[in-house]
Amino acid sequence: MTLVYDHESPSEKLRKKKKHLVSDFISGKERSFMKRHSRILNDYFMEKFKSSMVDPEIIDKNSYAIIALGGYGREEQCIHSDVDLLFLFEKNVPDEADDIIQEIVYPLWDIGLEVGHSTRSLKECVSLSGEDFVILNSVLDARFICGMSTLYSELMRQIREKVIRDKSDKIIKWLVQSGIKRHSRFGDSAYLLEPNIKEGQGGLRDYHTMLWIARIKYNIKQPRDLEYYGLLSHSEFQILKEALSFIWNVRNRLHYLAGRKCDQLYFEYQTELANALNLGKQNGLQPVERFLSKLHSRMEVVKQQYLMFIGEQAYTEKSKPAKKLNTQTQINGLAQINNIEVKRGMLNFVSSEAILEFPDLLIKVFEESARLQVPLSSEAKRQLKEFVYLIDDDFRNSSFALKSFERILFAPPTTIDVLNDMLSTGFLVRFIPEFKSIVNRIQFDEYHLYPVARHSLLTVQTIKKFGTSEDKTEDQLCGNLYKELFNKRLLLWAALFHDIGKGEPAGGHSQRGAKIVNDILKKRGFKKSDIETITFLINEHLLLIKTASRRDLNDEGTAITCAGKIKDIERLIMLYLLTVSDSISTGPKAWNEWTAALLRNLFLTVLSILKKGELATGEAVEAVNKKKEEFLLSASSLQEKQKLELLFEVMSPRYLLYTSAKDILEHIRLYKKLRDTDFVWKVTRTSDSNTRVVTICAIDRPGLFSKISGVFTLNSIDILDTQAYTWRNNIALDIFKVKPPLDQIFETERWDKAEANLKSALAGELNLTEALKEKMSAYQSLRPRASKRPNRIVVDNESSGFFTIIEVFAYDFPGLLFSITDALFRCGLDVWVSKISTKVDQVVDVFYVRDFDGQKVDVPDRVLAIKKALSDVLPGTGI
Repeated sequence: MTLVYDHESPSEKLRKKKKHLVSDFISGKERSFMKRHSRILNDYFMEKFKSSMVDPEIIDKNSYAIIALGGYGREEQCIHSDVDLLFLFEKNVPDEADDIIQEIVYPLWDIGLEVGHSTRSLKECVSLSGEDFVILNSVLDARFICGMSTLYSELMRQIREKVIRDKSDKIIKWLVQSGIKRHSRFGDSAYLLEPNIKEGQGGLRDYHTMLWIARIKYNIKQPRDLEYYGLLSHSEFQILKEALSFIWNVRNRLHYLAGRKCDQLYFEYQTELANALNLGKQNGLQPVERFLSKLHSRMEVVKQQYLMFIGEQAYTEKSKPAKKLNTQTQINGLAQINNIEVKRGMLNFVSSEAILEFPDLLIKVFEESARLQVPLSSEAKRQLKEFVYLIDDDFRNSSFALKSFERILFAPPTTIDVLNDMLSTGFLVRFIPEFKSIVNRIQFDEYHLYPVARHSLLTVQTIKKFGTSEDKTEDQLCGNLYKELFNKRLLLWAALFHDIGKGEPAGGHSQRGAKIVNDILKKRGFKKSDIETITFLINEHLLLIKTASRRDLNDEGTAITCAGKIKDIERLIMLYLLTVSDSISTGPKAWNEWTAALLRNLFLTVLSILKKGELATGEAVEAVNKKKEEFLLSASSLQEKQKLELLFEVMSPRYLLYTSAKDILEHIRLYKKLRDTDFVWKVTRTSDSNTRVVTICAIDRPGLFSKISGVFTLNSIDILDTQAYTWRNNIALDIFKVKPPLDQIFETERWDKAEANLKSALAGELNLTEALKEKMSAYQSLRPRASKRPNRIVVDNESSGFFTIIEVFAYDFPGLLFSITDALFRCGLDVWVSKISTKVDQVVDVFYVRDFDGQKVDVPDRVLAIKKALSDVLPGTGI
């Protein structure tokens, strides 16, 4: 198609050319978009330069050049990238420079382009580049467009002679330090939910830094010189080139979707990008999971190449003689001496021939790295990638390799992440082929921060940090338990393999993983008892967290059921440590103070049962009687004592068993204030100030729980956990643990308003359904969810002897809890206990219920009716 632009302004021609070019790119017709985009910009500047109306006599006396900088200089001009320009004058910048800018730059602003420009003399530009390395960076990418070409050449000559020659080490050191700060700010893009594909670690800026260093040290002119100058091997350059091509494609499409310059890959764009790249479902993976897997793997390539390049090219200290390790290692019966050396503070193989002669050096070098806390050199990593083909079944199943790997697995945590080096060089996948299916495996949700393989390695590291200064738990429990654990080796193997079943997309990854690991360990000659322990931990690694977050921990049967499954104290300790480390290594949405407290309480209760046996009825009776004696002592008269005894008789056994004497007395004081009112409540600030306990004493009535939850939602108060008790005198005692209102300065006013709302709701003056409509409709305008798993309802009549347990898996929105509890009320159900937790990116609301007659709901038709009522308030729910 030929486009005709006669009689149009240069800027209008550019606008139409860009529109056509972008259209071709999005449709897949244009594969060299960035270069073509840069060149149509060149055409504009050359045409404007030729047709300039600025007095030519002035220009003749003080010639200038238009020079492209930054991404435009590198010919990496993305759809909405800034157009960076330097107007370089031979002498001082003349007054007429403003006219030139107005003539050339203003029309670009008028058509919506972001143009960054600077106007400098040659002398000024060289001087500023020596003082400000940010300016120098942009000049390193400089490319001549039009004007006086000799002026551009002179600029580059003077930059090299007056700036780079004397300051190269200082500049490179600054580039490395800037990279460290940038990575700290933007994070490791290869392992983030919403990576910054330009500034994050593994992003495009890492590649640019490699170019800048190569230009400073070797004066390279174009990217392919990285290979020609031997800075990267042919295969490394080709792999890097392919990775960058994919990232640039993503960046341009991200700009297009966002309609602006955008380098943060937000959730709302991820599914659209997967569709735009025509990535269909494959091997059970959703298109968006395939896309993220590809992106993360490409960013990992950039990250590893950058780290290797920096290790080799940014090392500015004087070289020290290589130091061979004065250790002797027996490999396959042969004495292997001094085939690994420390050179410039890094581990190296003495020669490639040594690896061919002694393949076990491939694992020995990792063991030495862990033992000496010395990193592998870039060349050693290259050799590892080249020679991993030597790892065969004989290598994998040899006792030497197994013992060496276990020493690495067991090594104390250090800044040298040896397991991650094993993963990035391909060794780990070659040594344990089953690991391949979880490398770069992404779980598309707002819950899991890392690809599965990386998460597994982090879980191992987290365990080894228990009891150290890097322990992420709040107390010393995990540290003390790990220190005293007899067989740490089995726990670490379980941590390494706990998610290996996620290589297949179908559910039940724990059970599948246990089967996979059973086969792996049998081949390697593990003892039967060790295999049973490791596979048990993998099979049950979600038991404690699911129980703690979804079951009533005050129900004695909950802990007894756990104890019955676990049976052994050491296994319980290992399972607890694995659960904590798994949660911490998943991300902040999986681990917080609330989760930690629930899990710790469950662990200690189960531990007590395993030590002493099931909680005996006699102990329970004794505990209740002791409480009775304690609070009867508070009576100031015989009459008051008699009233307390009568009140004691109407309290439920469950309430008396699991409520402290101090709290019972507080509840009685609250009850005395009730008199003729519908309810009274007390809001208590917890010791850490992060939560509030709202204790509500009310005349019992159907729907009370749903109205309370609706009022809290109306006032933007998030509910964390609830307990509901009913005394035999028709008094309901509901205890809510909630997050405080967002604006704590006016917290008292917010509670007063909530109290007034509840009074109105109980009196029938406030229709909560109508009042919450606005909040619920406003939610629809929020950004799309990261995932679209269907809502789900589970009715469990097996886990509790006294309650029907209803689990609702749904996406959170204002009014969710009210909608569910209101539906349960309309089904004739009372909520006795509620648990709110998170499963991936969904909320799991768990309710212990009975019908209005105090019975469980186990009739099939009624169970189906409950599911139907709940599904009606949860769109997209599967019954």
